[in-house]
Parts: sequence; C-alpha cells; structure tokens
Amino acid sequence: MNRKQFIVLLALVLVLGGAAWWHYHRQTAGWSNPNPELGQKLLGDFQVNDVAQIRIEQGTNDLTLAKTNGLWCVAQRDDYPANFSQISQLLLKLRDLKIVQTEAVGPSQLPRLNLAPPGQGTNAAMLLEFDAAGGRPIRTLWLGKAHTQQSSQPSPDAPEGGWPDGRYVLTAPHSTTVAVISDPLSEVNPAPDQWLDKTFLQIEKPQSISVNFPEATNSWELTRSSETNDWELAGAKPGEKLDRSKVSETAGSFSSPSFADVATDLSPKQTGLDRPTRVVIKTFDGFDYSMKVGAKTNDNYCLTVHTSATLPKEPAPVKGEKPEQQAAADKTFQANLKTLQTKLARESAFNQWVYFVPTWTVDPLLKTREQLLVPKPAVTQTNTPSAVSSLEKPTTK
Repeated sequence: MNRKQFIVLLALVLVLGGAAWWHYHRQTAGWSNPNPELGQKLLGDFQVNDVAQIRIEQGTNDLTLAKTNGLWCVAQRDDYPANFSQISQLLLKLRDLKIVQTEAVGPSQLPRLNLAPPGQGTNAAMLLEFDAAGGRPIRTLWLGKAHTQQSSQPSPDAPEGGWPDGRYVLTAPHSTTVAVISDPLSEVNPAPDQWLDKTFLQIEKPQSISVNFPEATNSWELTRSSETNDWELAGAKPGEKLDRSKVSETAGSFSSPSFADVATDLSPKQTGLDRPTRVVIKTFDGFDYSMKVGAKTNDNYCLTVHTSATLPKEPAPVKGEKPEQQAAADKTFQANLKTLQTKLARESAFNQWVYFVPTWTVDPLLKTREQLLVPKPAVTQTNTPSAVSSLEKPTTK
C-alpha cells in the first residue's frame, strides 16, 4: 500500500467513525439531561414484599388486585386467583425502574402528556397505587402517554409517531417535574380478565363421556374399556355407526381446556345455566367432572364444573408377588396417589365460579348424537325399498 492509498483509507475511517458518533448521540439525545435525578430509581426504596394491594384505574375501568389469605386475587372477579407470576414480574420491574429524563411541566401542559388527574377526561393519567396490609399507602404512580423514538431508517411497518421506548410518569400528584422511564409498561392494564390465573382443568385418561341435551334425542354416551380401546356408543341402535374422526375430536376437546374470563353478577337465566346441557366425564383415575354448559355469548359459552374423585386407598394385590415387589409397587402407588390428591385439591377449587369458555373448546363436545354418526346414504328413487324389490322380481315371458 502506497502513501496516497493509506491517506485515503485513513480519511475514510475518520468519516465513518464521525458518522457513527453523530448517529449514536442523535439516538441518545432524547435521554440527555444534566439533572441529578437521572439514574435514580423511580420509586426510591420500593419494598415489593410489603405490597398487599395494587389498584389500577383508567377512565371508568377500575381493577383491584389484593392478597386474600396469602393468595393474590382479582376483586372484580369475585376474588378469583390472580396470576402471581405476572404480578411478581411487574413489582420487580417497578422496583428497578430508573429515571432517564425529566421535564419541567406546568399543570396546563399535563393533558398533552396524558397526565391530567385520573378520572378527568380522555387525557387523564392511568392511576397505579400500591398499599400495604391494612390499606397503608406505599406508592402512587400516574402513567401518561408513551415516549417514542423515531427510527433512523423509516419503515412502512413503523407505527405513526415512532416506536414506544418509554413512558411519561408522575410520582407525586402536584409535582411540576415529569419523569420519563425507559419502559412503556404496556402490561399495566385495568382489564380484570388480563390478570386471572388461566391455569384450568386437565382431564386425563377419560373412560366415559356423556352429554345430556335439553332435547333428549340429541343426547349420547361414549365408553371404552381401556385407554387403548376404541370408543363405543352406549345403547347404539341398529344402523348407528360412530364416525371415528368426529369421536376423536370430541373426546379430546377437554383434555386441556382454557377459559377467557370469569362471569360475575349474572343470574342463571342470563347465563343460560337455568336450562343447561349437562356433561359428565369420568376417568380411569377415578375423577368425575360434572359440567353445565349454558348460553353462548359472543365467542364463549357460560360453563360451570364440579370436580370430585374416588381414589383407591391401597394398591390392588397381585397374586404371587414377592415382598420386595410389593414394597416397590406400594411406593409407586403412594407417589401416584399423592399426585392425584394434589390434582383433586387444585381442580376442585374451580367448582365455585362460572366461566366463559371459548366456543372452539366447547363446540366439539356439543355434537348431537346424529352428528357423531357416519351419515346414512341419501334416499333416492333407485335405492328405496320398493325400487330394490322391483329390481329383484324375475321377468316373465
């Protein structure tokens, strides 16, 4: 490399380096502010273990998450268990959030940042309150609009106004300084259904499934003698043959169902549970799931479930089994029994609520008796009994 080429290469490196430096400072300029509060924790010494209640309010929506007997619950859903992991993650995130920018803002400018007092119009802040046991206030936070960052490389997929990379917040109602944090806190939502623990039933090893419709002729029952045997239609009439593909879909629809929400303050007539379709599923493990399916609302059915079980107290004896084999079998039995007892305790806790369960989960189970059968051939003029009889008559000369 000669001297001229070296000088050109050096100049190119300096230009590229300067461009990178300029781009970096342009990207971080939004966070620059020579304020002593920068880098400090937003909520100071926030003791997450002291929090016993969280309240989120936005407009007419109000959510309360509270510890009841040591368990986080959603007050607006009749104290249904809340998602502990979701709550824990939010508290830990808020504990560690730091201030990355501050702005001096007068009261008249707060609506521009969606930080008007909570409950006062469309530009009002979202209220986030934390209380200790007994209602003692710990922290209050007003959440405003998202802070956005324009991309240096515009994209047609980018949202109008840029990508959210933070949020404007107030930590004191009458403060004249608005803080900006580097997280939009999009998970903070006052909708109760978003905070429910959605862990639900897990129906394993079904032995029989019966569905009793208000219209009795639509009802049916499926049984099987072992987990590997095919399903059979109880009380099958001559000519009734199960469609195996439909039966497989129906039998597996409640193996691991989900629910969308918990129904509250609704009468049996409103939910359709005054005249339900009744479903009973029995398993080889001794579990009995008795469900009532009510009316369809939008994309969900109203449903209740009552779980019970009859569990064996000791393993079945095996003829000729040696003592060491009996000991091993008993150990396995006790471990399995403990698992089933834990499952029963967890699933029987679902007995006290009414659920909104998605139609795609329930519909396969609500097939009528006729819909489970192989369709009969359509009757035509050539296959009617009279037509067949006439074809079989010998011709005379």
